[in-house]
Amino acid sequence: MSRIDPNEVRQIAALARLALSEAEVAKLTQELDGILGYIAAVQAVDTTGVEPLTHAVGFGCPLRPDDVLPSFAIDEALANAPRRHERFFEVPRIVPVSGSGTGGA
Repeated sequence: MSRIDPNEVRQIAALARLALSEAEVAKLTQELDGILGYIAAVQAVDTTGVEPLTHAVGFGCPLRPDDVLPSFAIDEALANAPRRHERFFEVPRIVPVSGSGTGGA
């Protein structure tokens, strides 16, 4: 019994905006069915008493003190900036101007 059918593969392809031939649909149906089979096998494993973990190898998270240190002077920080406006970096606009529909700089 297949866990996924060709119509579901076509729906997934449409959501991903993929155009698949019938041969590709058939191949992906088999491949996705295999993947779902592996997932079912993993879900069938009894994990009672097994502590969940986020990494296969434990590691510590070393912390450092959060000390306030002197920062660059404004002119030093902006010395190599290609464009600046007063005391700020100036970058190209990426959000469109309201009503224009384009994002010119």
